[in-house]
Amino acid sequence: MIIGVPKEIKNNENRVALTPAGAQELVKRGHQVFVQHTAGEGSGFADDDYTAAGAAILPTIEDVYAIAEMIIKVKEPIEPEYKLIKEGQLLFTYFHFASYEPLTKAMVESKSVCLAYETVEKMDRSLPLLVPMSEVAGRMAVQKGANYLEKPLKGRGILLGGVPGVLPAKVLILGGGIVGTQAAWMAAGLGADVTIMDVSIPRMRYLADVMPANVKTMMSNEYNVRDMIKDADLIVGAVLIPGAKAPHLITRDMLKDMKPGTVLVDVAVDQGGCIETCKPTTHENPTYIIDDVVHYCVANMPGAVPYTSTLALTNATLPYAIQLANKGWKKAAQENPELVPGLNVIHGDIVYKAVAEAFDMDYVPVEKYLVD
Repeated sequence: MIIGVPKEIKNNENRVALTPAGAQELVKRGHQVFVQHTAGEGSGFADDDYTAAGAAILPTIEDVYAIAEMIIKVKEPIEPEYKLIKEGQLLFTYFHFASYEPLTKAMVESKSVCLAYETVEKMDRSLPLLVPMSEVAGRMAVQKGANYLEKPLKGRGILLGGVPGVLPAKVLILGGGIVGTQAAWMAAGLGADVTIMDVSIPRMRYLADVMPANVKTMMSNEYNVRDMIKDADLIVGAVLIPGAKAPHLITRDMLKDMKPGTVLVDVAVDQGGCIETCKPTTHENPTYIIDDVVHYCVANMPGAVPYTSTLALTNATLPYAIQLANKGWKKAAQENPELVPGLNVIHGDIVYKAVAEAFDMDYVPVEKYLVD
């Protein structure tokens, strides 16, 4: 198969979808790998590293899309890329369709095959290609939140861990999944007073067992959320519904109950956000303020630590990329059920129900395309 790796063009997105090591694994299985010039530079990989691994370098993004049967990316295609996507071309990347209708419509019109990292699902319902970036984003959420609590950045002017004789900051984490767990570890390690809210009692029981003493758990419901935000200094939104928009746990009217200088970090912003007033921002302009509350809503947080993120992501995606290259998307999905929920759009049809429902568009069961 001919595999293309374009350079990411989203604002301050420095990750790359394939490392030289990954390129070598594909090449030695008989596939051709074409990498756009400087695609790996932001993650610390030079063009020479790819050519040494057997890949070829192409000068432009247009060249990569034109030659490839499968495109491997990190972030969803953005508008300048829409016209480059060919009918029948396989795109393997993060899409987060349910949060952005123009992308969904563009991919439907392209008649390409869109296999989304974030909805590939193991039999135990875990999301193996979302986990590594969720781990990075969860840890970064606290790192960034601690920074924006500083007064020159319009925060409350509070040190996350406090000092002897001064109480630490209060960190509220909405969601006890991968992002929430990683955020809690980081906040606890810095000495903060941490509360994780979740709707699953078994999950909270697990977290209560493994977390240090400065992490508490609490049932998530509107009453409890409204009560807890009054005293929180840093609030991390860490809620995910696979393939669908995140629910709004904090609404516009709740901001007035927060202390001035409270910091909100919504990790779920690329799925619509679980904080109503959050809208996607960039690493260039990461924050804005509403009602004296600082909002940090960067949609590609792991892009700021591309070396760590690229290695973590490609460790997880490469085994699936090899299957897709070896067998083609149809046979790979027939033989590996984990790939089936990853299929979101096929030849102009939306085959992932939550995406169709998000925009009231027609849904076609994926099984239509998996029968011989």
